[in-house]
Amino acid sequence: MTAPSSQRRGAAGFGIFTLILVVVFTGLGVWQLQRRVEKHALIAALNERLATAPEAMPQPSQWGALRPVSDEFRRVTLTATYAKLPDAMVFSSGSAVRDDISGPGTWAFLPARLESGEIVAVNAGFVQNTMQDRGQQDRAVAPLVTGEPVKLTGYLRFPESAGPLTPKENPAKRLWFVRNHLAMATALGWGEGKSIAPFYIDLESPVPDSGIPKPGPLKVNLKDDHMQYAITWFTLAAAVLIAFALWMRGQRRA
Repeated sequence: MTAPSSQRRGAAGFGIFTLILVVVFTGLGVWQLQRRVEKHALIAALNERLATAPEAMPQPSQWGALRPVSDEFRRVTLTATYAKLPDAMVFSSGSAVRDDISGPGTWAFLPARLESGEIVAVNAGFVQNTMQDRGQQDRAVAPLVTGEPVKLTGYLRFPESAGPLTPKENPAKRLWFVRNHLAMATALGWGEGKSIAPFYIDLESPVPDSGIPKPGPLKVNLKDDHMQYAITWFTLAAAVLIAFALWMRGQRRA
């Protein structure tokens, strides 16, 4: 094989490799632009739901048709009685949807019983709880369990999934590290199957006289870095092309 033939084969191989990289990087850039359009549509939809006047919570017969994509963050009202059952706490180092929450603490999850008998889990608000102290949350939620119905206003939320690095729950403290009210219901005996709502309520009001747990309005604060990512991928595609062009120029001179 002659040297020029070997060089041509080498240039062809490098060219194919360069083309693959350019296609991949450009595709990733286009994908990020598409994600940006989707994210903006999601933010607009969520802001619209958060700004809408609360409506009556869907009836149990309608629960099976609810989906996170269409119903997450819907503002609703309901009347329920906090049940005399074990509550749960979910550790948090802050909130992406509550500007008034910062620092470590726990969210107080309580089961509330509807007049028809079904259980709806309620995130009654934030408890500043640096040490994840069970007694601190017990003192915070005890005044809520009066045995009397109360009108609640809040947002429909759906259970989260634990990630590979999520710590395991602590049954002794009734402490979770992910907002999965269905797992809490199973572990704490809140009810089974269709008697538990597939969503939980992120409470907006009423606020307890003590202010603890601390409920409040939600605000959409989703990260929107897709344009920066798209620029990065397009820049990499351009850099690969420039590097190939410079390499080919050097080969011709040689």
